[in-house]
Amino acid sequence: MGKVKRASDRSEREFDQYSADYSDLLTDPVREKFARNPLYFHQRKLELLMEMLAEQQENPAAMRWLDVGCGQGDLLRLGSGLFAEVVGCDPASTMLPAQEDIRVVVQPSPDKLPFDDHSMHLVTAVCVFHHVHGAARTALAREIKRVMAPGGYFCLIEHNPWNPVTRGIVSRCLVDEAAELLTVSEARSLFGSAGMTLRRTKFFLLLPERLKSLAALERWLSGIPLGGQFACLFR
Repeated sequence: MGKVKRASDRSEREFDQYSADYSDLLTDPVREKFARNPLYFHQRKLELLMEMLAEQQENPAAMRWLDVGCGQGDLLRLGSGLFAEVVGCDPASTMLPAQEDIRVVVQPSPDKLPFDDHSMHLVTAVCVFHHVHGAARTALAREIKRVMAPGGYFCLIEHNPWNPVTRGIVSRCLVDEAAELLTVSEARSLFGSAGMTLRRTKFFLLLPERLKSLAALERWLSGIPLGGQFACLFR
């Protein structure tokens, strides 16, 4: 009988094997109707991140930002000019961008971060934790806490499991075939056990790109679990 693979090994292989066709594998008819511009989803995440930092009266231009599981670096690239320093990491080396316009490094494993203690003012993990399984989730949460500077922030962005459209898209996506979606309460417990306090939760991606002029309405509804994704800001 072959050796049983650890869950963290599996999550690392998931993206190495899909890296060449990653963008195509994310294609979904519902997702395409929601937004024609593939960068729209990254733009909305960055807008939300900046909004949450502003609410905490923080100045991004004075912050070092680490994006864990950065993949091809699209979010970092959009926000690179807004922060003092940006860096990304990912355990799947074949996913990392070849361009040298942003700094990216390979994680030694899905639950280890190659950065010094207390070195980052802001850490993000965008649609990462549903690919991290078992004990590796707790280990990665503790690693994120380790690299956070005193008073630093961590922003988790994940699919909203209460949204039926989101669940349908996830169920059809080959990249997400092993996904374990988190609820906000599960996220609060996971990162609370790592020593973080939840400061703010917002649900977003409720309205499609063609209705982005109604952004104020989506912000007004951000406390209700309707949107396709949610963001939790921890400190």
